[in-house]
Amino acid sequence: MNFFLIKSVPLTHWSSNKPLNPAPRPLTVFFLCIGLTLFGLGESLIIAASLGMSPWVVLSEGLSINTGLSIGMITFLTSVIILLLWIPLKQRVGIGTLLNAVIIASVLDWSLPYLPHPETYLAKVVQTIFGTLIVGFGSALYLIANLGPGPRDGLMTGIQEATGRPIALVRVLLEVTVISVGWFFGGTIGIGTIIFAFGVGPSLSLGLHCVSSISKR
Repeated sequence: MNFFLIKSVPLTHWSSNKPLNPAPRPLTVFFLCIGLTLFGLGESLIIAASLGMSPWVVLSEGLSINTGLSIGMITFLTSVIILLLWIPLKQRVGIGTLLNAVIIASVLDWSLPYLPHPETYLAKVVQTIFGTLIVGFGSALYLIANLGPGPRDGLMTGIQEATGRPIALVRVLLEVTVISVGWFFGGTIGIGTIIFAFGVGPSLSLGLHCVSSISKR
């Protein structure tokens, strides 16, 4: 269970030596894209399970209710604010930051029509848990590629580096905070939201441990 105590994103022989890399190795880009694809697939499984929105969507919904702006516009503005927070947290962008939005959005659009939409409550819970695990593993792959995180993952790694706390703990506290703010402003919470909030941090730590262990063999 030591993987819960992981305090940084490990680097492997296929990781980029820096996030802003204009000519990354093909193997690095390959793992980056695989990780982002898995991330998007996991998100799709959670959406298809229909047990609640992800924490950041809950936040966007709540702010949308109170401002009159669309959820899409709130999501965009939230991303901009988070990227500004990267400056004091000393996080760096890379092609992974751009591909994060492009690949995940594409996978969501492509996969949702083909994924199972379970009818029983138990099946919905199982699919949500499975989706959360896939998001964690996909996150581990693309973060280890070290070509730049997405806005929200960059906030997580920045807070972790500033506090020295385990990644799993930082991610859980971040997601719970987002849920709380979103719920306070009227966002809708479901059991799937709770599962993701408390499960994605440990899933990410487990993924980081597995990927780094396999890469060292």
